[in-house]
Amino acid sequence: MASIRDLKQDINYVLGDIIEAALISQAAEPEKEAEAEKIIDDSIATFDDLIARVNDKKVEKRAAHLRQVRADLETKGSALIERVNSL
Repeated sequence: MASIRDLKQDINYVLGDIIEAALISQAAEPEKEAEAEKIIDDSIATFDDLIARVNDKKVEKRAAHLRQVRADLETKGSALIERVNSL
């Protein structure tokens, strides 16, 4: 159970930090507000998707499923970070 809790916390922290960075960028450069809003919306959608997948208890091979969720967090998080950095 602790690993599931840790995974949920990782999802929350990573995507929360991305949203915070987008908000800071938005405040610093108001002309890029639309791009920052899109990043925030995508981060929230990613959060919702990943948490729903973690909470899905009807999957076979739960451990492999959770490893895939963690891998998806890394890839999607990296993509969002690159978008924030490009602002």
